[in-house]
Amino acid sequence: MTTKNRFTSSSTCVYNLGFHLIWCTKYRRKVLTPQIEARLKDLLKEKAEELEIEIVEMETVPDHVHLFVKTKPTYAPHFIVQQFKGYTSRILREEFAELRSRLPSLWTRSYFCESVGCISADTIIRYIENQKNH
Repeated sequence: MTTKNRFTSSSTCVYNLGFHLIWCTKYRRKVLTPQIEARLKDLLKEKAEELEIEIVEMETVPDHVHLFVKTKPTYAPHFIVQQFKGYTSRILREEFAELRSRLPSLWTRSYFCESVGCISADTIIRYIENQKNH
């Protein structure tokens, strides 16, 4: 998947699915130090490659993560977040003892998700409303 081509196709569909995802550290603790942040970004890239998800943009601050991903239609946002959070939490907590001693888990159970597309909701509504006229 690339952002150069707006659409991606499989044998059964053509799609353009993007999500803005945000999740926070447990208790909003500012534990994403530069060393942990660098490793986190590497792990997110590894998992994205494994799942064939494109990370278009990624940024972290000490207490949360922002991702803009492009994905297949067979992956629900909840599945993507679950995969990223589970994978990164397990490995980061193994590699950085301070994450085990300060927190019962690395991430909160919640997350934010917003769909992202090239066409606004208003444009889609107008398009559907005008279908009978064609």
